[in-house]
Amino acid sequence: MYPSHCGNPCGVNQSLPLNPLSVAPLVVSPPSSPLTAPMPIAYSPSAAGEAMSTAKILEPFVCGGTAASFASCVIHPIDLAKVRMQIFGQLNPGKAPPSFPSIISRMVKTEGVGSIYKGLDAAIGRQMVYGTARIGLHRTFSDELVKRNGGEPLSFGVKTLSGMASGATAVCIGTPFDIALVRLQSDGMAPVSERRNYKNVFDALMRTATEEGFGTLYAGLGPNILRGMSMNVGMLACYDQAKEFVGNLNSDPGCKKKSSQAGSACIAGFTAAAFSLPFDLVKSRLMAMQPLPSGEMPYSGIADCFGKILKNEGPLGLWAGFSAYYGRCAPHAMIILMSIETITEFYRSATGSGK
Repeated sequence: MYPSHCGNPCGVNQSLPLNPLSVAPLVVSPPSSPLTAPMPIAYSPSAAGEAMSTAKILEPFVCGGTAASFASCVIHPIDLAKVRMQIFGQLNPGKAPPSFPSIISRMVKTEGVGSIYKGLDAAIGRQMVYGTARIGLHRTFSDELVKRNGGEPLSFGVKTLSGMASGATAVCIGTPFDIALVRLQSDGMAPVSERRNYKNVFDALMRTATEEGFGTLYAGLGPNILRGMSMNVGMLACYDQAKEFVGNLNSDPGCKKKSSQAGSACIAGFTAAAFSLPFDLVKSRLMAMQPLPSGEMPYSGIADCFGKILKNEGPLGLWAGFSAYYGRCAPHAMIILMSIETITEFYRSATGSGK
């Protein structure tokens, strides 16, 4: 009991027992300071999912374009010789075209070693546009069709339609670069007075548009579309079909073995060359033609070009330069179709889209 003179200075309720354990602990809030730990950033699964989905959508385009550009760098001298063999019959009617080795050796002797890579910038630019589109679209179309087919393999007819649609679309996008490529490759065959002497792919595109009209960049679009459709069917659709055939023969249903992939790519290279060469020949001649001394153009269109080739060079004239063309298509197809597997694995690892 407190003395009467003190009263109850602490304000303690004397009717309740004083229990130290019942006193609430003192909570001290830390001062607001830049030294305090930052609040954790909330993780958004939806944002990560959107990024993953975008990477997955872009996968066939990025990987396909990279593989196509790499393949073009490797086989460019063969492609250059192929174009010159095709143009030879137009510049030298009645004469047999020279062989692939003789064209390459003559170029190195008269124009220097660097001449066999003339137009490489146009080839890479073309593949970054055309190659990216045709491979990416075909794979996108095929994957969607497989989903709609319940996950079952597609028939060859459906694969053909996918290849034709993606090939035609890609050609409409990439034809200007194809024009520049053909002109850069064939310019050295023309007489010195008739050469255009383009500096690079951009100079070829700009001068063609300004000197001959923008529409010239789409000259030969018709045969180029036919060539793109036949190329995609022969290369991509036939490759998908060949993988099933070769995989079964090699006891490799998923076609995971390199030997199965190489065998399928060889078949696809041959079918791509056989299907597309006549259209590629007509395309090259329409794109490279110049006015005759009379002022008229050598060909008035696709049908006229086909007709004059058959009349002046015979049916086999449509397959002129097949050895060089096959020598280009087969390695090109094999490099694309085999390297794209490695490129895709790296892409999925880098983006996490394969998880």
